[in-house]
Amino acid sequence: MAGEEQGHRAHRPSKVKKKRDPNQANPKAFAFSGPGRLAKQAARSQDIREKRLHVPLVDRLPDEAPPLVVGVVGPPGVGKTTLIKSLVRRYTKQSISDPRGPITIVTSKRRRLTFMECPSDSLASAIDMAKVVDIVLLMIDGNFGFEMETMEFLSVLSSTGMPGNVFGILTHLDLFRKQDTLKAQKKRLKHRFWSELYQGAKLFYLSGVINGRYPDREVLNLSRFLSVMKNPRPLVWRNSHPYALADRMLDITPPTLIEQNPKCDRTVALYGYIRGTNFPSHDARVHVPGIGDLPVIQIEAQPDPCPTPYFQQVQEKVEGTKKRRRLDQKQKVIYAPMSDVGGVLVDKDAVYIDVKSNTFDVEDEDAERGLGEQMVVGLQGERRMLGQDERGISLFNRGERLKEVEDEEGNTGRKSRRQPAVIDQDNEEGDGEIDEGFESGDSDEEADPESLQKAPQRIGKTREDRQVDGDIAFADSDSDLGSLSSNSDQELEDGSDGDGEGSEDDEHDLRWKTSMLDRAELLHGRRQMYRVADLSRMMYDDMLSTAEVVRKWYGNDEEDAEQDRESEADDAPLVKRGRSDEQDEDRLVPTFDYEVLAAKWTDAENLEALRQRFASSGLTGANSEALGDAVEGSGGEDEEDEGDGAFEDLEAGEGKGDVEGDVEPEQESLEEERARNAKRKEELKFRFEEEDREGFLNPKNANRQASGADEEQEFGEDEWYDAQKARLQKQQDINRREFEQLDNPSRVRAEGFKAGTYARLTLSNVPQEFVEHFNPRFPLLIGGLQPTEERMGFVQVRIKRHRWHKKILKTNDPLVFSLGWRRFQSLPVYSISDSRTRNRMLKYTPEHMHCFGTFYGPLAAPNTGFCCVQSLSNKNPGFRIAATGVVLNVDEGTEIVKKLKLTGHPYKIFKNTAFIKDMFSTALEIAKFEGAGIRTVSGIRGQIKKALSKPEGNFRATFEDKVLMSDIVFLRAWYPVRPHRFYNPVTNLLESGEADSWGGMRLTGQVRAEQGIATPRVKNSAYRPVEREERHFNPLRVPRKLRADLPFKSQITQMKPQKRETYAQKRAVVVGGEEKVARRLMQQVMSLRKEKVEKRRAKQEERRQPYRAKVAENEAKRSEREKREKEEYWRREGRKKRGPAEGGEGGGKRRRT
Repeated sequence: MAGEEQGHRAHRPSKVKKKRDPNQANPKAFAFSGPGRLAKQAARSQDIREKRLHVPLVDRLPDEAPPLVVGVVGPPGVGKTTLIKSLVRRYTKQSISDPRGPITIVTSKRRRLTFMECPSDSLASAIDMAKVVDIVLLMIDGNFGFEMETMEFLSVLSSTGMPGNVFGILTHLDLFRKQDTLKAQKKRLKHRFWSELYQGAKLFYLSGVINGRYPDREVLNLSRFLSVMKNPRPLVWRNSHPYALADRMLDITPPTLIEQNPKCDRTVALYGYIRGTNFPSHDARVHVPGIGDLPVIQIEAQPDPCPTPYFQQVQEKVEGTKKRRRLDQKQKVIYAPMSDVGGVLVDKDAVYIDVKSNTFDVEDEDAERGLGEQMVVGLQGERRMLGQDERGISLFNRGERLKEVEDEEGNTGRKSRRQPAVIDQDNEEGDGEIDEGFESGDSDEEADPESLQKAPQRIGKTREDRQVDGDIAFADSDSDLGSLSSNSDQELEDGSDGDGEGSEDDEHDLRWKTSMLDRAELLHGRRQMYRVADLSRMMYDDMLSTAEVVRKWYGNDEEDAEQDRESEADDAPLVKRGRSDEQDEDRLVPTFDYEVLAAKWTDAENLEALRQRFASSGLTGANSEALGDAVEGSGGEDEEDEGDGAFEDLEAGEGKGDVEGDVEPEQESLEEERARNAKRKEELKFRFEEEDREGFLNPKNANRQASGADEEQEFGEDEWYDAQKARLQKQQDINRREFEQLDNPSRVRAEGFKAGTYARLTLSNVPQEFVEHFNPRFPLLIGGLQPTEERMGFVQVRIKRHRWHKKILKTNDPLVFSLGWRRFQSLPVYSISDSRTRNRMLKYTPEHMHCFGTFYGPLAAPNTGFCCVQSLSNKNPGFRIAATGVVLNVDEGTEIVKKLKLTGHPYKIFKNTAFIKDMFSTALEIAKFEGAGIRTVSGIRGQIKKALSKPEGNFRATFEDKVLMSDIVFLRAWYPVRPHRFYNPVTNLLESGEADSWGGMRLTGQVRAEQGIATPRVKNSAYRPVEREERHFNPLRVPRKLRADLPFKSQITQMKPQKRETYAQKRAVVVGGEEKVARRLMQQVMSLRKEKVEKRRAKQEERRQPYRAKVAENEAKRSEREKREKEEYWRREGRKKRGPAEGGEGGGKRRRT
């Protein structure tokens, strides 16, 4: 057995597995199971991350953002009004019968929505709505499908700026009887909607109408989605322009002007929320689509008619007032002045007031009344003269009401500014210290700043100095006199009673110290004159003239002087001593007792107190913050910093703390003061370095070299994007902090009215047709204009005909542009880049590709989208959006040329030179084209040399070869084309009648068709048959000498002409006798055969008639049987579906046993 003895090959030794270190992690536990799938997942994650990245934009939304504009768009009869009614009912619990104009509703704590229905019969209104809408509710008839108005609005949105929130709403779904059909229709419309917008666009379904509204559950789903959705990303155009959607219009033209001229221009006040950027406070110009450019003569901020609960809480917290609310008081959650909300409906001709109460009491003043009831009560009141009122007038909220004021004769009030009073010096008591004549007014505006800085101009008696019952009450010291403003503390006492003199003196000694701190803060806290902020505020005040501004700035306003003197006399704050006539003189330097002063200021304590005053005084700009703290009081962060230093009573030896009952604060030394100032400077320097990280002066900027070159900073995957957003946010925070330091008028002048403000804009020079034909159905848009947008020029755009528009566009045909806020008609010239050297004019727009367009109109920023229509009329059966595109650049000059071919004919030829005629008419034209290249039809190139003296218009030209007399010479030139300066704004809001009644420039053919005028026939424009005469060319003539020298292959072989006729030419074909008989016989045979075939075909048709009748009868019987069987079958199926309970047989599959 050889097989058994055969040995097997030894196996290879198995690999010894390495033992895993227990301290290390298992590598297989963290491996990828599917590398391919992981790569796809990583790529998808990166795509999703990149899609969310956008160019960082400045978030200009304030804390109280304006309401989001929700546009309800759709064709007629689709349910737009019903949807608005349902949403208003859902949010406000109020019913609205006729929603017109913007309707603002509070939907949550910090969100408001403004619903606006877009009229379906006005394409101009749809274009305006697309420019301001934030959320689009696209109404679609589910039973019919997409209509032309829906597609037109989507095209306008895509060209002007597509908002991020476009939702579709399918209605009329209750008309479907079968669920399978409804489901298929939903799927088909959803995918069609996705193809127009994006994959996954939200689509809502509204099944039917119940009691005039959509079902509550479906409206609830839609309203919740609108309430919690994110704020849409601002579009570039809206984020750089201020605009407003007017919800109220008021004609404020003086009636006298209307009586004089009923057609005069009106002054109109428009109300609305400001959106976009800040609205300029002065010298603003706006464009109202449908009217034109208008100046804004005044803009005022109004109270918010529909504030959010969050804004109300913040306002109450700032004001420190908590408004009491009863349970029967309702928060205002809707504002719709053009609709019938609140019982008032404002119409074009009248105001309708609806009092919705059966128990209406006019006499009940405490009853809660709506707006309509208040107007009824006011209209039904008694007739009174102007200014008469039984309730009287009250200057303050809780003050006494005055019903009658006695007119005092001679009391005309103050006529000039109150002057500082000077206290007379006692002659007998040589005290030496006098009052410096400081005077405090009731406010900073009434105070005279010069009296605080200058020495008293006159020391003498005033007209208020008088004796009281023969005795005079004297003050013991300068401080006893106090300030003139402390009139409540200093009262005149009757000095006739000698027993009370001692008590009165004691009372004076204590009384002057009670309000010492208030007087000191009032004296040292006055604003100095010549302040720039006050001057700028007065300069921009329209109520003051230039002279009044200068007089107020200098403090020399004399209008209130007389009133100040009278009030000074009434107050009588001090009792002043009499003086002798010798000392009643004007002087600038007061007299002092120098011995007393020397003894006083040799005291070390007095010197230290004086030094502390000057060390901590806030007289310079560097210590202006301390000065402000001193004015505000001791409630600041650093209570020890007094601004003017601690006020100290040097006579009594008490500080201000003793007056208040507190402990006396420690006096700061000079070193502590310097240390505190150094610390403040360090903080300011650190703050500057933090705000200027990229600056040259910042030593912390490690990215800046010594030479000033900025190194390229490396960012991570998402760090650059976050850094850009942080940079914009940081700059915005810095701007906000700077503006918050200004008062409200100065801030409004600097940055304007911020977005979210409910403002009143007063427009002048408004045509009276707007007021006469005003219709709240159409949106009224107020768009702010930049300074460059008010200029006119040539705008170059990249334009493309819309793929759904039927006709191509022709150059110089009128076209309505929607560019920016404006809608205007212009004449565009189309062109295309020819080898990047010139823009060649096109007569028509190309198919399926872009071209350039140039037209005359208002300038706009590059990359601004626009759309075009040929006509706004609703009678056009096709798609009305003609073209879309973007702005490339704006320029006053254009470089568009068109090809021009000039033709001529040679009339004299000299070898390579020829004289050409019929191309030019004058020698001047020839001189302009000297050196230009010309060509012949046969391809011979040439050049224009010089004009001939005679005849006029002919010139000499040279060619590269000899030309023929029959050649046509042409010159290929480029002729510059300039667009027409035509600009016609669309003023559809000034037209009466239908929405599409505006008609701009029309084509000549349209005018002839509407007027029934026949087209005139021009003889040169008529088509006529082209008759070309046959040209005879001369034979080639080769000279005999040249012919002999030609090679054999090129020899010209020519046969001599035959003089005699050949045999073939002379012979004639004549039929013989037999041939003639044969032809006749064949003709007879063919005639017999044709007759037999015709008889045979007729017999066969006759035999087929019975068979065809039988087949038709069988076909009729079969169709009738099939119809009967089908009816029987569906009858049985119907009984099976109804089941036994409804009288049917039941049905279903048999059960297996």
